Amino acid sequence: MAYNAVEMADWQISEAAEENMPTPEQWAEKLGLQSDEMLPMGRLAKVDFLKIIDRLKDRPDGKYIEVTAITPTPLGEGKSTTSVGLMEGLGMRGKNVGGALRQPSGGPTMNVKGTAAGGGNSLLIPMTEFSLGLTGDINDIMNAHNLGMVAMTARMQHERNYNDEQLQRLTGMRRLDIDPTRVEFGWIIDFCAQALRNIVIGLGGRFDGYTMQSKFGIAVGSELMAILAVATDLADLKERINNITVAFDKSGKPVTCGDLEVGNAMAAFMRNTINPTLMCTAEYQPCFVHAGPFANIAVGQSSIIADRVGLKLFDYHVTESGFAADIGFEKFWNVKCRFSGLKPHVSVLTSTIRALKMHGGGPKVVAGKALDDAYTKENLELVEKGCENMVHMIGVIRKAGINPVVCINRFYTDTDAECAIVRKAAEAAGARCAESKHWEKGGEGALEFADAVIEACEEDNDFDFLYPLEMKLRDRVNKIATEVYGADGVDWAPEAAAKAEMLENDPKYADFATMMVKTHLSLSHDPVKKGVPKGWRLPIRDVLIYSGAKFLCPCAGTISLMPGTGSNPAFRRIDVDPATGKVSGLF
Repeated sequence: MAYNAVEMADWQISEAAEENMPTPEQWAEKLGLQSDEMLPMGRLAKVDFLKIIDRLKDRPDGKYIEVTAITPTPLGEGKSTTSVGLMEGLGMRGKNVGGALRQPSGGPTMNVKGTAAGGGNSLLIPMTEFSLGLTGDINDIMNAHNLGMVAMTARMQHERNYNDEQLQRLTGMRRLDIDPTRVEFGWIIDFCAQALRNIVIGLGGRFDGYTMQSKFGIAVGSELMAILAVATDLADLKERINNITVAFDKSGKPVTCGDLEVGNAMAAFMRNTINPTLMCTAEYQPCFVHAGPFANIAVGQSSIIADRVGLKLFDYHVTESGFAADIGFEKFWNVKCRFSGLKPHVSVLTSTIRALKMHGGGPKVVAGKALDDAYTKENLELVEKGCENMVHMIGVIRKAGINPVVCINRFYTDTDAECAIVRKAAEAAGARCAESKHWEKGGEGALEFADAVIEACEEDNDFDFLYPLEMKLRDRVNKIATEVYGADGVDWAPEAAAKAEMLENDPKYADFATMMVKTHLSLSHDPVKKGVPKGWRLPIRDVLIYSGAKFLCPCAGTISLMPGTGSNPAFRRIDVDPATGKVSGLF
């Protein structure tokens, strides 16, 4: 049943759909899961992924479908909505379908963007739980991460207060001699709190900590969240956490969570995060929610674990990559699939008339402000010019050996003539194209889209990586910059070049993933440049080392790991009924 998405808010649609939402016990029966494979948590449940994978290890995997997008406006172009709509459309066709999406951060949920549950008739339920902490994974990550900071700052205080003999006699600890000017770690909180970007800690006396500059980042930007997305099991998670570099000592050697003897306790806090949470669409297709890392600093994907479980349980498994194809798909292609060993059957390129008009020279789109009339009234010229960005992204996906399906995520203000231009451009570039009205009509509005994906899944593809693992870091960056972004080349700052050379010469980093750090609002490093920028070079100012996740992160431009809260945030509209406990106003 489709609800009136034009008149009803998302939280109202969710509330109505939740009336018939299956219970954990009903889900176990529907999915053929054994009782000890479900871990009920209120009206939701986690699943014991190791038991499921072990029991179904001989079952063939289903079709693996990735969803990405063209370069978005600051409002986003509906990848989550499209992913959910595709599940609903495939469900309407009678397919055994499910998916995996990322957990939303409390930062955007309480800020201008709002939650990331999809929208209209294509959303995940229950929306309140999804938007407000779910089954506690982000909270566990915050506790684990901040425990690492407690361990480090306490160690620095004690090493200042005691000499080597006292340290050994009182604690049995060796001196780590951490350099306070080379601390990599900071604190985390799951809100957009610009006031905490740069702080000073340890003010007071010699028993009040170690006085130094520090910082806060948003929780989903933590290396622990990145690790959760790529970990294979609890043992792997624990090993990666112990390998996280929290700081460097005064001789330049890394100091890890293992050196601080805190990594095992951090893993204990995260023991439950390893299992995905089971939710569903508004039309009751199952969907796992697991991990939620930033795509412009980390891998930007739901977890490998969730995909592995979904591929065993579903004939069609839908997974989403963060941001556009130049970022999210590139990392899915060259990092996630390399780590997992899984091969996608097709990639969906989400496109909107709104974003294409922006790339065609339309007025600036600002989150929290009303759209210019150009975006809600027919303008064929802007759409036609903007298709250049979509065609570029089709080319990016084709470089991976996949022929994509372009989904026109159609808003009710879009016209037939505008959509016809997009279809013509997509098909001329060699892609399948389908309109979808899943936001407005749910699965019924996504049938053409679902049929195109079913057809595409039956085709063989030549999926392969953009570069071999043996390729040196700077050569990888140059290949990504020129072949994915369209740059003329790469310019390395002297410090970044020296760091890259050091990393290339150390065999310890040879198998680390290359995780580009770049704005999602442009193919270039400059968020102002729309469409397909020409005649530019990619500047790399630094290379971050995520030694636990095993990422090397070349930084193009300045990326803040702590977003700011806008002047008209979503929390102003969110309320709870004290009589019923029901939450209203979400999205």
